[in-house]
Amino acid sequence: MKLTEIDALRAYARMMNTLDTSHIEPLLDENFRYSSQWMIGEIPSKQEFLDYIKSELFSIKQSGGRVYAEIAIIQAWGHNECVVTAEGEKDNLAATVFAHVKNGKVGRIDMCNTPLPSETMRTGEYPS
Repeated sequence: MKLTEIDALRAYARMMNTLDTSHIEPLLDENFRYSSQWMIGEIPSKQEFLDYIKSELFSIKQSGGRVYAEIAIIQAWGHNECVVTAEGEKDNLAATVFAHVKNGKVGRIDMCNTPLPSETMRTGEYPS
């Protein structure tokens, strides 16, 4: 089965909704890159991303906080689908996330403030 962008987005959302990297780890390309508009620079490798995101997910678990990751539709940056994340409550939207698939693997994930998550068409799909 060929990995599609929506498959990658569902895996990312599943990771966020369950706080478990095992959903996306096998899909990441060795040359994977991660960027966030809230970070200076980008994370330049699969292993550095996994180290970073495991630490973030652990912090969420420890705090007792809740993250929601929902599949959404928007035409932006060459994509048709994205994930919108929310913190604490499903309507407390925080970010728009795009995935890039290349050669059957997730090559890149971008976490953005633009377009705003409120500008997306939310689907109500929260992969878990």
